[in-house]
Amino acid sequence: MPLAMRSPVAAFMTELPGWFLLSGIFLPVTLLLFLLIAYFRIKLMELNAEEAQASDPRDINQDDYLQYQRLKKQYDGQRSATKTK
Repeated sequence: MPLAMRSPVAAFMTELPGWFLLSGIFLPVTLLLFLLIAYFRIKLMELNAEEAQASDPRDINQDDYLQYQRLKKQYDGQRSATKTK
């Protein structure tokens, strides 16, 4: 079979030894993928912890109530200012 007719993978396998493919290509790529998986897993765990703290229903109700009180004071202040004019 002429060289031009062989598949690129077969030509690649005949030119490079197996140990080079394993230690030089397969192993670094695999380790990089494991590193990325571990990194994103840690980031996801941090995000879940932050979300759990932020989504406490008691805190949300209190925040809504405080925001309502601030807006009510602001509105009452504007109403009283227009009445005096």
